[in-house]
Amino acid sequence: MSAATAGVVTVSYGSEGVLDGFFSSLDAASALPLQAVVADNRPEAGAAVRELAERYRVTYLPMTGNLGYGGAMNAAVRSLPANISWVLVSNPDIEIQAGAVDELVRVGESDARIGAVGPLVETDGEIYPSARAIPSLRMGLGHALFANIWPSNPWSRRYHSDNERPPRERDAGWLSGSCLLVRREAFDAVGGFDDRFFMYFEDVDLGYRLAKAGWRNRYAPSAKVMHSGAHSTDEHSAKMVLVHHESAYLFLSSKYRGWYLAPVRLAARIGLSARAFLVTRVFNRRR
Repeated sequence: MSAATAGVVTVSYGSEGVLDGFFSSLDAASALPLQAVVADNRPEAGAAVRELAERYRVTYLPMTGNLGYGGAMNAAVRSLPANISWVLVSNPDIEIQAGAVDELVRVGESDARIGAVGPLVETDGEIYPSARAIPSLRMGLGHALFANIWPSNPWSRRYHSDNERPPRERDAGWLSGSCLLVRREAFDAVGGFDDRFFMYFEDVDLGYRLAKAGWRNRYAPSAKVMHSGAHSTDEHSAKMVLVHHESAYLFLSSKYRGWYLAPVRLAARIGLSARAFLVTRVFNRRR
């Protein structure tokens, strides 16, 4: 990896409680200095985020408002110098293990067709399934409708079937947006994240569009990161369920276009709405 070829971008929304761990992990993540940017989706309360960024020599980039994950990430990537050819896109509640960025770049540079590389993501001592197949309508609807009432259904089993043990390096349909390295050329070629996805499924959509454009999504468990969890959504879990299902519908309706697929899109809408209703009822009962 040559000098000044890798950058790091993250998004904050009141994330000062986890950013210290993220920023402090960057020094050991690469043998070379990493140019980092934090896009602040909550700039009106961003004094603590700005102070942390200054302490760790990270560029602070306030947004005009809450642009969502994809919109803020796109802005952060655009702010990086043109000579940066690889960009680590990461949640702020990630801690990157020593040498992980260098290892991701090594895997990415092993083939000019690789557009994105994802590390092994560990959460609460478990390996998170961060490299999966692109969901089909049948699998998505089956999982949405039956996951809560019939956990062993065949669609949910297929949805979770990418949990290979031990994990191995392989191609995937999409890589978790919690932490992945993107080739700048590939990211720019497909227009970055689709900012219609305010939250959730922007990573599924990115992997799908990269593959359609001829790029490979490569899972590299030889690089490891630790994910502490979805800190910014904990207080609004029921609302986030609705956002998740709206994003799922947006992805499926974008994938299955054309007037003749209107019944398919309607089925997706009904199935996802039914699951959202069931899950939000569970959340409300717990309150």
